[in-house]
Amino acid sequence: MEKKRIIFHVDVNNAFLSWSAIDLLSKGYKVDIRNIPAVIGGDEKRRSGIVLAKSPVAKRFGIVTAETIYSARRKCPELKIFPPNFECYYEKSNLFYNYLKKYTPLIERFSVDECFLDMTGTNYLYKDYLKLAYKIKDDIKNIYGFTVNVGIGNNKLCAKMASDFEKPDKVHTLFLDEVEEKMYPLPVRDLFMVGKKTSEVLNKININTIGELANADMRLLKRYFKNQASFLRESARGIDFSKVEIRHSKNDSISVSETLAKDITSKSDLKEILLRQSEEVGRQLRRQKQYAGSVAIILKNNLFKSYSHQKTLYNVIDSNEDIYKNVLELLDEGWKKDPIRLIGIRLSSLSRQRNDQLTLFDEKEEKDNSNIQAILDEINDKYGDLSIIPASIKVSRFKGKNKKRK
Repeated sequence: MEKKRIIFHVDVNNAFLSWSAIDLLSKGYKVDIRNIPAVIGGDEKRRSGIVLAKSPVAKRFGIVTAETIYSARRKCPELKIFPPNFECYYEKSNLFYNYLKKYTPLIERFSVDECFLDMTGTNYLYKDYLKLAYKIKDDIKNIYGFTVNVGIGNNKLCAKMASDFEKPDKVHTLFLDEVEEKMYPLPVRDLFMVGKKTSEVLNKININTIGELANADMRLLKRYFKNQASFLRESARGIDFSKVEIRHSKNDSISVSETLAKDITSKSDLKEILLRQSEEVGRQLRRQKQYAGSVAIILKNNLFKSYSHQKTLYNVIDSNEDIYKNVLELLDEGWKKDPIRLIGIRLSSLSRQRNDQLTLFDEKEEKDNSNIQAILDEINDKYGDLSIIPASIKVSRFKGKNKKRK
């Protein structure tokens, strides 16, 4: 008989705001921004700047993640806005990940602020998994100053659902024999991987809870969701066979991805996200003193179908401008014009040497702009992501916005 799996999902509570708060306090800031109306967000001077994270106080004003800073300010005139500090986030994320690694080698870094741990077969080390989860939660709070939720289940889906039950600073279980009691009464929109549009369709056909989806007629589901029908019903029943995928520490690639608050069909919106992501992976690449020989975009649509488009570069790159230029080409070539729920960038074929090759038609010129790029990184680290970006990126971006207004 196959041994039941034991999976932990550890999720940092309000990561960007909490990590910024800790960083600001360490630098002498007198107020814990977790206790005031505050958000982490983009440039307020641009109406396109959005809320990346909000404090509990800001939430009480009705401020939500992904709304514009302009809109958030109208809801709360005294709102304090702080730029994202990705250098800090990478540092805190690594502390978080390295702490968790000591409990099992089978760990998946699911995103910058959440990890899955496969604890199956470790009962000879840990006699009480619930007690261990509380130890992990309390250790992270006491050592690093931020809180996490820990969910425990027999698979990744259940562990993820459990960690979302009630926040912050909580431990919850959702074993397979608890699914009907704990998961079935929840709104169908709370089911992991069910987006807004999917839940709206389910509601229209009178499926409002996870339990109703779990017991729905498959013929009805297939009529509306086709090949995704089985996946939806199995998920509602707590069935998930996906493995905890170990990300090896070799620096053979750098990637960033983002699950979107709503499905996006606008190319200009996708370009805006890719601009920010190009900045993230570019800075990480330069921190590692490496160059990328291959660039890819990763897309997942509203039917949970993932696909990517990749190109191998003739010369390696490390600047945000070069990354963004190639990413836009990949978007033009690879996007199927379907609604996108996840988007990301991956840099691979990394090397520590820049060996530019000149064709017969190239003019010899100085290619090393690393000093300029380092200054840009320093300014953006200090004053917020995208405070300064190359003019060519800004121009293309504004052209796109002007077209949209026509």
